[in-house]
Amino acid sequence: MMTLKILFWLLLFIVFYAYLGYGILLFILVKLKRTFLKKKTVPGSDYEPEVSLFVAAYNEKDYVDAKIANSFSLEYPKEKVRQVWVTDGSDDGTPDLLRKYSEKGVEVYHEDKRGGKIGAMNRGMQFVKTPIVIFSDGNTMLGKESIRRIVNMFADPKVGCVSGEKRVFNKDSAAATEGIYWKYESKLKKWDAELYSVVGAAGELFAIRTELFQPVEKDTLLDDFIISLRVAMDGYTIQYDPEAYAIENPSANVKEELKRKVRIAAGGIQSIIRLKPLLNIFKYGVLSFQYISHRVLRWTLAPLSLPLIFIFNFFLAWQAGFTNYGNIYTLLFYGEIIFYAMALLGWYLENKKIKVKILYVPYYFLIMNYAVYAGIKRYFKGQQTVNWERAKRG
Repeated sequence: MMTLKILFWLLLFIVFYAYLGYGILLFILVKLKRTFLKKKTVPGSDYEPEVSLFVAAYNEKDYVDAKIANSFSLEYPKEKVRQVWVTDGSDDGTPDLLRKYSEKGVEVYHEDKRGGKIGAMNRGMQFVKTPIVIFSDGNTMLGKESIRRIVNMFADPKVGCVSGEKRVFNKDSAAATEGIYWKYESKLKKWDAELYSVVGAAGELFAIRTELFQPVEKDTLLDDFIISLRVAMDGYTIQYDPEAYAIENPSANVKEELKRKVRIAAGGIQSIIRLKPLLNIFKYGVLSFQYISHRVLRWTLAPLSLPLIFIFNFFLAWQAGFTNYGNIYTLLFYGEIIFYAMALLGWYLENKKIKVKILYVPYYFLIMNYAVYAGIKRYFKGQQTVNWERAKRG
């Protein structure tokens, strides 16, 4: 039983560390850095290179007008902003609608063949001639100062990539939970950047130095993650500004969000395999520590630990006596039962279209971890396509 107890606490620690403990440790490390190290001088705001707004779009006709209007409204010299749209496979009229804006300088590069987002990005990068390229999605609107704030960070020559923030319209319980999750992620990214580097950019809005772009394998699932971390592995940092943001509607419901999570999980496993050298903490130091703590554990050991924790807890509670409420293992076991019962109730009510906010936290947590299992299965069976799999938006 001693071995079982050690394994139980070890696995419980892994789960705690992956979701909360790393955030606590990161906060402490950032505080120590602020105390003992001199703060870097913030680059001046007179740095104004030309930039390209790059959108790889598939069937985005419903968003084109709003996206173009939003892009022209951004606070940055208009003559220094190119708009590059790559619309591989779009067959809903998106390319034709975009061409109506060609007189305003919008560039459209279309191919009938559909090769997924990374195929469009690899092909489209040959048309980017500016020193900085800013990637965003066709269905997201950018904050007015997003370009300015992103560009300011590139005034530091050590910065190779800048990630913006994904924001979610908060309309109901499902959206609120998704929004809470992204707010927590935003805080972790801010601290990651302050400690050393963010570990992966948000595909909704991120930028790199054009010269650092490396064509990515055409079956890549998480293009933003691979592109940004390869920049970091070349010795540059990924910085983050939450005030450079892209906002979009939330997933219509948790089931639709699950589509995204499963794809991300499959891409996470693929990324861990392809970025295997980054696991070497002796070579990449702090970057490896951040990468393993913030990403690898969440895509591997943490979700895989959850069923084992429950099983081990069952046997430990059984040994202690299920009615021995003064025993820590008994209390934890009943706590787990309550938590998973709330998650299942949240699932049931979601199917009945009944919104109970308190149940969405355990439900969303369960969905996130279930997605890892589904993603791992899908990846190793070769069932995850690189083509866009749009989740319905609220």
